[in-house]
Amino acid sequence: MSHLDRLSALLEGLAPQIHLRSDVLPATETALATPDSLELHLLLEGEWRLIRADGAQEHLTAPGLMLWRGAQSQVPRLLPVLGEPRALGIDAVFSGPAASLLLEAFAQPLFIELGAGCAELDLIVRLIANEMAAPRCGQPALLERAGEILFIGLLRHLIAHPRMPSGMLNGLADPRIARALVAVHERPQVSWTLEKLAAVAGMSRTAFALYFRQLMNVTPGAYLARLRLGIARREIARGNGLKRAARESGYASATALSRALSRSLSRSLSRQAAALSRPDMELP
Repeated sequence: MSHLDRLSALLEGLAPQIHLRSDVLPATETALATPDSLELHLLLEGEWRLIRADGAQEHLTAPGLMLWRGAQSQVPRLLPVLGEPRALGIDAVFSGPAASLLLEAFAQPLFIELGAGCAELDLIVRLIANEMAAPRCGQPALLERAGEILFIGLLRHLIAHPRMPSGMLNGLADPRIARALVAVHERPQVSWTLEKLAAVAGMSRTAFALYFRQLMNVTPGAYLARLRLGIARREIARGNGLKRAARESGYASATALSRALSRSLSRSLSRQAAALSRPDMELP
């Protein structure tokens, strides 16, 4: 059996841009303004005490990683323990159509201590720590590349060791569901049906539908629809017309795409209206 590459098509669909920051702990302790991002804090030396939004506390000892979704309200407070920890801030900003499908899994901050079970990530962290120990020629470029490698290594780790209740990475962790996900991301224009996706996964139609939803917290049809809509929006943002956007994203026609965009906008406006109607969102 040929090797299944679970990440290449996903990375293309995420279109991540990795940026390193010197302000590891901003004074406001708030996440990025854009929700289509992950904020990572790489702890190289020392220890942090983490206070979650609900008041729960835990400690992270170097080497370790903390990450959460950008513009997330449940950002933990980070307090140094016994001196000033040495750390690096990394922003992964996504502009691809699969961004929201990945980021939904990061509803809560995630903390990873890098030990014996994280040999690949630990190796990358050691490279970054050694590079930051003293100024060297080409250091900014090397650290940027190392940040990209760290991000890919992090995705590999979360697929090999799922930590979230559900989501895309949980689906990629299962070889059968992963085959269907890779197929959809590589060839979104195909006229996929539940039967075709189940056949790719090597499962019965019913078993595939149930297990997909269990792992992903979304139905196969809804996942495909959201991916296609993201691809269409990307094409439109690039200045391409509805016909090309429909062709690239797998819609039967420009009319079908136009209807999908209208439905999506209507649902978005309804959610915004519902959020504004909540008592905690009312103006004083």
